[in-house]
Amino acid sequence: MSSRATFWRALFALAVIAVSFTVALLVPPRLGLDLRGGTRIVLETRDSPTVRADAAATDRTLEVLRQRVDALGVAEPTLARSGERRIVVELPGVRDPREAAEVIGRTAQLTFHPVAGVTDGPRSGPGRDGSQVLPDPDAPGSFLRLGPTALTGEGVKGAEAILDTQSGRGWTVDLSFRNNGEEWAALTGEAACAPPGDPARRVAIVLDGAVVSAPGMESSVACGTGIPGGSAQITGSFSADEARDLAALVEGGALPVPVTTVEQSVVGPTLGKEAIKASAWAAVIGLACTGAFIIAVYRLVGALATVALLLYGVISYAAILALGATLTLPGLAGFVLAIGIAVDANVLAFERAREEYARSAFRSTDLRRPLRTGFRQSWSAVTDSHVTTLLAAGLLFVFATGPVKGFGITLSVGVLASLVSAMVITPLLAEWAVRRGAIRRRPAWTGLTVRGRVRTLLERRPPRLMRYRRRWLGICLGLVLLALGGIAGRGLEFGVEFTGGRQIHYAAERPVDADRARQAVADAGFPRAVVQADGEHGVTVRTGELSNAEQETIRTALGKTVGEVTVERDEKIGPSLGAELRRHALIALGVAVAAQLLYLTVRFRWTLAVAAVVAMVQDVLLVVGLFAWLGKPVDSVFLAALLTVVGYSVNDTVVVLDRLRELRRMSPRGEWPELADLAVAQTLPRTVNTGMGALFVLVALAVLGGDSLADFSLALLTGVVVGIASTIFTAMPLAVGLQLRHPEKPRAARPPRTGTGAVV
Repeated sequence: MSSRATFWRALFALAVIAVSFTVALLVPPRLGLDLRGGTRIVLETRDSPTVRADAAATDRTLEVLRQRVDALGVAEPTLARSGERRIVVELPGVRDPREAAEVIGRTAQLTFHPVAGVTDGPRSGPGRDGSQVLPDPDAPGSFLRLGPTALTGEGVKGAEAILDTQSGRGWTVDLSFRNNGEEWAALTGEAACAPPGDPARRVAIVLDGAVVSAPGMESSVACGTGIPGGSAQITGSFSADEARDLAALVEGGALPVPVTTVEQSVVGPTLGKEAIKASAWAAVIGLACTGAFIIAVYRLVGALATVALLLYGVISYAAILALGATLTLPGLAGFVLAIGIAVDANVLAFERAREEYARSAFRSTDLRRPLRTGFRQSWSAVTDSHVTTLLAAGLLFVFATGPVKGFGITLSVGVLASLVSAMVITPLLAEWAVRRGAIRRRPAWTGLTVRGRVRTLLERRPPRLMRYRRRWLGICLGLVLLALGGIAGRGLEFGVEFTGGRQIHYAAERPVDADRARQAVADAGFPRAVVQADGEHGVTVRTGELSNAEQETIRTALGKTVGEVTVERDEKIGPSLGAELRRHALIALGVAVAAQLLYLTVRFRWTLAVAAVVAMVQDVLLVVGLFAWLGKPVDSVFLAALLTVVGYSVNDTVVVLDRLRELRRMSPRGEWPELADLAVAQTLPRTVNTGMGALFVLVALAVLGGDSLADFSLALLTGVVVGIASTIFTAMPLAVGLQLRHPEKPRAARPPRTGTGAVV
């Protein structure tokens, strides 16, 4: 690497670190409902002239509200149907709850009308043909006579708030229409046929019974042709927030039935202070153990990698803050775990550097060459593993909604930050260190001249695993059948987010301490109930199916803590992770798996790609099956853990497949079983060291993190162990078997070059 390239890379790294520290120090985090609490808004649906507000209409309204909340930038909200007509919306960290209630509760009926003329006074109600008279926004005191609706909001494909600096219109909302804007072109083409100055040359855009914009057709718009391209612009002297809110309403669509706000309150966090403190200490201890392990194995370069990982944490945290993402406890736990897994790219490079040093004909004290070779040769594996994970994260963000969408954002940030840390910061620090005179005199300090115990053992006794590949595949198939038996026989114990349940609002005689109330409910036999303080003298308990006797047990337990307790409201609630959200999540996951399969097919071969995806599916089934047999709850926390397992599994398999591909290029005539055994043996030190790095964090979270993270840690711990095993005993045997059944076609020899100077 030239000194000039090193200088620019160092400058880039310093700039990223400086910006990240600035953002981390100046931008306050947005904490979720579990850590900080937020605002609870209870909406009630009303009958419209054409639609009855029954349970089905309320469910459709809930999904539209979910899209609106996502578009408004409120991440990790909770929405659930309560009874037949009520919708409970909990928004974390909303600064102006009243404004939020007004925005998400608007009906947002968007229509487009031809303008028939101008009149001096309003008319009571619309005409039989749908015509109406509304105030003209461009001429106070004047009214527009509008024709029947020509286009509704259902014809709008997208809406975006734009700052129009060229024409000086300020903030506007740009619309794009479906079907290439044919209906919009017909409407504007008819208006363009009116003579200049005629009110009929205008088109009115109406939102919830008010004209928000009535633009006139310019002379360049042809009669009968209209405005092509399927786009329009809503103007109206909007502020930035008003334009974004309007775009979010139009994007989300109109509510099937109108809603009114019947209750609004401030709720406390769903987790207690002690649980949050325990989780924080678990994260610190786990990361400290991971750093100590890496330093013990790789010595000086391990210490530098630990510094790079800390900087990775700062960069990721700053990026999450800059994007405005909401931090929840599972998200933070996954973020901490990502730091433990991010050590993988560093371990790959260090193990490659050790191999290069051991392969050298003479052992020089200048370690720059093996170090550079290690990072260069590991780039392929790091890129492939990160791209496959990034594909899944990006597609989850695009296609999914709710907490799955938020997970996609966090995962994408972690992957990109890991690339910056491992491929920019760590090489700079390591190369700076090996240039020092003291290090050149004592190269053993770096840790790169050490073979490592695992590698030495594998060289003495190389494994012959592929010789028994049918046996391994049979054992793995048996485990999958066992998992499927648990899922089918015992079933999954879905949490209240999936099934709905019962929500009870209590009024207490004395001020409520949320931690003591939460402990009282847990001691009464309901440890999984969600307990929140609701104001100073209120407490809300949300749990699954609950009998009246069990409800009375909870009330009595709370009475011992907060004095006399009365039931203010007892209602049945629907799932916050409803059928629509689950459907979107499954579609997103299916598309992500298909994209990974396609990418791996292009980068490797379809036989290896199928083996990697099958191993990933096996990992997911084994984790789900374990929870089925143990009777553990399947909730949003488990969903986040399962998505992390998907990313980790593919990452682990791709690293071994990358080594197998390299060995095949070096030995084109080599036997696939022997090459696969060699690939496993050469990458096993990396697999063990990376797994140990993640293991320390998970064990600390499981032991010290309390009940809130115990199941999360169990799922991820199982995923890490199963992921390592499935790579060796499922992906590699399956890849070898498929490769032997479907061998590559021999490439035709290149014809000899002819022409000037060629020997024929």
